[in-house]
Amino acid sequence: MIVSPQVVTVAELAAELVLAGPPRRLIGLVGAPGAGKSTVAAELLAALAASGVVAVTVPMDGFHLADVTLRRLGRVDRKGAIDTFDGHGYVALLRRLRAETDHTVFAPGFDRELEQPLAGAIAVDPEVAVVITEGNYLLAEDDPWSQVPGLLDEVIYVHLDDAERQARLRSRHEQFGKSAAAARAWVDQVDEPNAVQVAATAVRADRVLAR
Repeated sequence: MIVSPQVVTVAELAAELVLAGPPRRLIGLVGAPGAGKSTVAAELLAALAASGVVAVTVPMDGFHLADVTLRRLGRVDRKGAIDTFDGHGYVALLRRLRAETDHTVFAPGFDRELEQPLAGAIAVDPEVAVVITEGNYLLAEDDPWSQVPGLLDEVIYVHLDDAERQARLRSRHEQFGKSAAAARAWVDQVDEPNAVQVAATAVRADRVLAR
């Protein structure tokens, strides 16, 4: 179990955000591949909506480099590593989401069936009170990632038991077309080195949400 000053649940976090009021809040969810960040984001989004709070999720995955670029850089075989993302672009978007609240800001999404980013897929309208952003590297120390925590109101580390997390990853990879052997190899050779890197950043999280 990750050691942290405080553990929080989705319900508790939602209740805090309902009471917070303006200005716009930016909440980061960080965790290893397969930890359930997207699920937590969806649950938090639903809880906020039930209380009348307008919120939207903007995933870090929207800043995946396209496969055509990864092939050119020789990185397509380890897609998901920190240097397969446009970190500077992500930081620039967070700055805009913090500062530009008088007009709609369009953010990229990520299509898991295509395994490709989608430009302008997410509209963050002026009435959005809470932006939830989730990804692996929100607490990484290298620039530009080191700028991310200062642009967020809070970063929460999503923790899931490694065995269950790895099983979820294998199932996800098979669901999107990999054979069982290829899925296992990808988890062992690509996802897990990334997971080790992400786990090392957990001590910098504000709180932990255990699945």
